[in-house]
Amino acid sequence: MISIRSGKFWRLAAILACCLLPLISGSAWADRIKDLASVQGVRNNQLVGYGLVVGLDGTGDQTTQTPFTTQSIINMLAQLGTTLPTSQSLQLKNVAAVMITTNLPPFARIGQQIDITVSSMGNAKSLRGGTLVMTPLKGADGQIYAQAQGNLMVGGVGATAAGSKVVINHLLAGRIIAGATVEREVPTALGQGPFVHYEMGTSDFGTTQRVVDVINREMGSGTAQAVDGRLIRVNAPEEAHARVAFMGRIENLEVQPMKSMAKVIVNPRNGSVVMNQMVTIESCAIAHGALSIVVKGEEQVSQPNAFAGGQTVTSTQSEIEIKQGSGALMPLKAGANLSDVVKAINALGANPQDLISILQAMKAAGALRADLEVI
Repeated sequence: MISIRSGKFWRLAAILACCLLPLISGSAWADRIKDLASVQGVRNNQLVGYGLVVGLDGTGDQTTQTPFTTQSIINMLAQLGTTLPTSQSLQLKNVAAVMITTNLPPFARIGQQIDITVSSMGNAKSLRGGTLVMTPLKGADGQIYAQAQGNLMVGGVGATAAGSKVVINHLLAGRIIAGATVEREVPTALGQGPFVHYEMGTSDFGTTQRVVDVINREMGSGTAQAVDGRLIRVNAPEEAHARVAFMGRIENLEVQPMKSMAKVIVNPRNGSVVMNQMVTIESCAIAHGALSIVVKGEEQVSQPNAFAGGQTVTSTQSEIEIKQGSGALMPLKAGANLSDVVKAINALGANPQDLISILQAMKAAGALRADLEVI
């Protein structure tokens, strides 16, 4: 019999609590509907603008090589009441032509402020310390939706002296927090008539059906219907305030999604390989060997004696060396989980570029149970 005051009792209770915790908090592994799906029609809208950044410390565009910067300065000064002859050559090093980009969020109202990104489009050396002059931001329809202006924040730093240059991070792009003010609204409709449509992030019939089942269980039978593997039609109240409250309840419902398909993502440009936990391998044998060729060149000078009357001759002697790495056959055991797969692949001792070729060969041989995608 274990005494309540005994330390063994509390240790046993702690062990039981750790064992039962996954069962108690099983719903913690579920995702909210707002993380799995989005409301159809509720989206961002891209805005873009062309403007000038002034106040740079001699790091702006070289106007002789960027004529559009000079023309922009002349046009801006003309709008401010100062007229300059177009033939005049301006040598301004504290001005840079830039492109401004941002996203207009859904339901944005007039007067709301949004963040913007400012990027150099000329040959400026740095935008650090610059100020963006008031610039209109337009949408795809050519209409002005916001006005941008403010001081840039550039995260990089650089220095140049005696022909040497040091740059940390990027100096030709910066952010302006709350740098644009919305001047035109984009109407956003919440659904069509009595229905609201939810679009799943990925096409998965199993997860889509689970979302429909959860909505019908919590909100009433027949509330949601799956149109296809990605689209869900939900019957919602038509009053605006009731619809918002209704959608707020739906997006916080939790759903246990289906397991994703096994996939390996390969980027041959930088040698990165990423795989998810569903990847498995079958038993196979792999021979991996590296071939390297080294060419060495050595200059040799032949100089005659002082009284021989000959000429100095220079010749090049080349030496070629070929190294063949070991290509012994290495067996790999079948792996049922991600850790087994990682251990098996690491046992090959291949670099990332060679690993890409090995994975492609394993896929062709049927030993890699995953979808191999090259990006």
